[in-house]
Amino acid sequence: MIELELLEKLKEIKDPEIPIDIVNLGLIYGVVVKDNVAYIDMTLTVPSCPARGFFAQHIRDHILKNFPHLKDVVINFLFEPAWSRDKISEEGIKRLRSMGWNI
Repeated sequence: MIELELLEKLKEIKDPEIPIDIVNLGLIYGVVVKDNVAYIDMTLTVPSCPARGFFAQHIRDHILKNFPHLKDVVINFLFEPAWSRDKISEEGIKRLRSMGWNI
């Protein structure tokens, strides 16, 4: 299933401030492919996050580079439900703790 492949590829993209990938950080809310266009629903740790433009461009470029058959990638930024630390995966929590983060 291409959505799962896309999700795995998104794990290669790290948050610029929190040293884990955007999937394990809990920023990705959904991935759907329809008519060869990938639609990615994601959030940010805060709505005013200055990395919004970075994420949109970097994700789009990364996915199109790795899935050249896709026509486009559309990033939908959602803020409901709001991101919180409880969205971090168990793997993400383990990684952060191994780096000395108190979480």
